[in-house]
Amino acid sequence: MISQVDELPIKSIHHVEFWVGNAKQAEYFYRNAFGFERIAYSGPETGVRDRASYVLKQGKIRFVFTSPMGPDGEISEHIKRHGDGVRDIAFEVESADKSFKLATERGGVSASEPHEVSDGGGAARMAAIHTYGDTIHSFVEKNGYQGPFLPKFEANVIPGQDVGLLKVDHIVGNVELGKMDEWAKFYEDVFGFYRFKSFDDKDISTEFTALMSKVMSNGSGLIKFPLNEPAPGRKKSQIEEYLDFYTGPGVQHIALLTGDILATVAALRDRGVDFLYVPETYYGEVKERIGQIQEDFGSVQSLGILIDRDEEGYLLQLFTKPVEDRPTLFFEIIQRRGSQSFGKGNFKALFEAIEREQERRGNL
Repeated sequence: MISQVDELPIKSIHHVEFWVGNAKQAEYFYRNAFGFERIAYSGPETGVRDRASYVLKQGKIRFVFTSPMGPDGEISEHIKRHGDGVRDIAFEVESADKSFKLATERGGVSASEPHEVSDGGGAARMAAIHTYGDTIHSFVEKNGYQGPFLPKFEANVIPGQDVGLLKVDHIVGNVELGKMDEWAKFYEDVFGFYRFKSFDDKDISTEFTALMSKVMSNGSGLIKFPLNEPAPGRKKSQIEEYLDFYTGPGVQHIALLTGDILATVAALRDRGVDFLYVPETYYGEVKERIGQIQEDFGSVQSLGILIDRDEEGYLLQLFTKPVEDRPTLFFEIIQRRGSQSFGKGNFKALFEAIEREQERRGNL
């Protein structure tokens, strides 16, 4: 495993690309609701005829929102099937060619052969392989490229009012029943990831539903991908609901790290971002379980933030409701005070909150 990590090093998540029905309006939503700044644009004006893309940035997070320019083609088909969703979790690497060669030799399936893209800012090399569902991982080799994002994008800046989001903490994928181990092995074999944490239906369950999860991490621990599959329960789990409405596996949620969750969540709530409701009874129990924290407990409670502690420290987290009408993609806001886990002590409260929303939709 160590040799694989050394051979196929991933510098970072370069960007996450969403294929959406209306990129211009999606860009406006994330800029005004989540505080991102627009930094670049690609489309017919930059020589790209089949799509329009907007790049948003906050901290080290870069989101790309792309829409098709017509009714045909893979972007339109993706949106027709899945609705708005994550298409690409792109990695920045030293060599796109080497990364692609090693990944495909280890079982990865090509989505895009290595190729060069260039404009006045220089050239970059890119390639991609498939992962679960219709999601891909691109390999991005910047190669000294000097433009605002990547070739064929031009600078197109609209400032945003930053809410303190720093970087992508982890990205969660939902896969079908019986496929979690298969995809965990994929990340282990192809990328040299290792199993960071595992949770079974005893850890993640309520009276009605359950799921299982394995967290895969790269060698540096900077990239973490939890993988969820449904487990048998009395009613339909949130994973089954996702798979039904996304019509297959895909990215369930993206966790965004902040250094001050109180300020970040307050700003997001002020801008109309909807979060899951946590009942008051949660806070009566959690104070005894968690002990002393640096944050004002009354503010944590009033904002509905969840807290969990492990042997390394504690974390604070809160989850949005789905950001589209289909109950699929949502976001997690997380602050870490030493803990590198995922809030195991909050699973029951969180999943009961999700089930309340499912029941309102008639999908539990």
